[in-house]
Amino acid sequence: MTDRSRRAFLTAAGVGLGSVAVNLLLARELRAKDSPDKYRGLPGFPHHAPKVKRVIFLYMSGGPSHLETFDYKPTLAELDGKPMPESFTKGQPIAQLQGQTLKVQGPLTKFKQYGKAGQWVSDFLPYHAKLADDICVIKSMVTDQINHDPAHTMMNTGTAISGRPSIGSWITYGLGSESEDLPGFVVMTSFAGRNPQPISQRMWGNGFLPGRFQGVEFNSTGDPVYYVRNPKGVSDEQQHELVDAVKELDRHRNATLRNPEVDTRIQQYEMAFRMQASVPELMDISKESKETLELYGAKPGDGSFASNCLTARRLAERGVRFIQLYHRDWDHHGDLVKYMNICCGATDRATWALMTDLKRRGLLDDTLVIWGGEFGRTPMFQGKGGPGRDHHVKGFSMWLAGGGVKPGMSYGATDDLGYNAVEDRVHVRDLHATLLHLLGIEHERFTVKYQGLDMRLTGVEPSRVVKEVLA
Repeated sequence: MTDRSRRAFLTAAGVGLGSVAVNLLLARELRAKDSPDKYRGLPGFPHHAPKVKRVIFLYMSGGPSHLETFDYKPTLAELDGKPMPESFTKGQPIAQLQGQTLKVQGPLTKFKQYGKAGQWVSDFLPYHAKLADDICVIKSMVTDQINHDPAHTMMNTGTAISGRPSIGSWITYGLGSESEDLPGFVVMTSFAGRNPQPISQRMWGNGFLPGRFQGVEFNSTGDPVYYVRNPKGVSDEQQHELVDAVKELDRHRNATLRNPEVDTRIQQYEMAFRMQASVPELMDISKESKETLELYGAKPGDGSFASNCLTARRLAERGVRFIQLYHRDWDHHGDLVKYMNICCGATDRATWALMTDLKRRGLLDDTLVIWGGEFGRTPMFQGKGGPGRDHHVKGFSMWLAGGGVKPGMSYGATDDLGYNAVEDRVHVRDLHATLLHLLGIEHERFTVKYQGLDMRLTGVEPSRVVKEVLA
């Protein structure tokens, strides 16, 4: 069938299908012919054969305690309540405990070994225990920033300097997205626990990259995306006509201006219109089977981490490149046991369910899953009432799983008190270099000229791909 006859057929069929549906079909057909809004990454990317196509970052915002999750320290239990040895803390950055008498706080839960390699997992995470043979736990993470906002900025952009592109923006700029009707970079948030600690939108910002590469936040309750619905009294057909008219005006004006941000605005209009059809269907998890909803413990419209995990799988199926789920309230300065039970109760089963679901659908083989927060917690006691822990940057735990990652192992180690990473240290920049490598990108070659400098996600400090954790 020729292009002309195909369009004639679709136009004639419009009486039955509705003109908006026809317009969407025609738009998709035109995009498939390398139309201007189709972006599939930079020339020459990826640099080498990728191990994964997409990333799901399960971001435990607030800093989960490595000493109550994956880093078992029997010596810490032996010294519980005793003065913290000054040799560990002298001259070291401490957040809220600065200037106070420091005492050792022993583990606040029990640990057991699981899986073929005997991974240590705490009793707070019974479903993670089932993942022992699937995850690679990095126990020697370090970062530079000891307070939340700069530490979030470091973890998400590779620097504490505000206004730099986030990981997801770098990746979608380099590789593009496989999805026609959804953004390449999607963010969702959830909360259960002590307080809804805020997350700045710049954590998924595009920085100096074009605006089309910023992350788009999806709401798990109410309207999935703000302002994506038509105003009252405006039909889909009228909205489409308006979008087309604005696009043509912008294109006409930009023929003179030649401003790349105008092109970005045009592309965002087109994406927003396509999202009006794709996003409501995506977010309606009620169409999932009863078995799947029970697997995750998800309830449609509840705004939970479990529902967000299920949506993440749906996003992965639809070709979204970078998916980031923030769960807030891991900042446990006091009453750690109470709030660890709440946070782990909200996330542990859902994380296991997501991994299980990805695996059975064949998606885990080409997906990288990351779990962790912006830093860890101190081996020293803090808190009124129930004991807690302060912020800590010298050693903490994260895990990786999926394509290209060795499963069922741990890498690196902290000292006997869980204070300093003493074996195979992994800086945040090393994590970023490894992430890019798995996606087929050589981090040292991935640069963007800005203010006269060749900027990159991993910055100018030495950083490395952690090859020891790669399959």
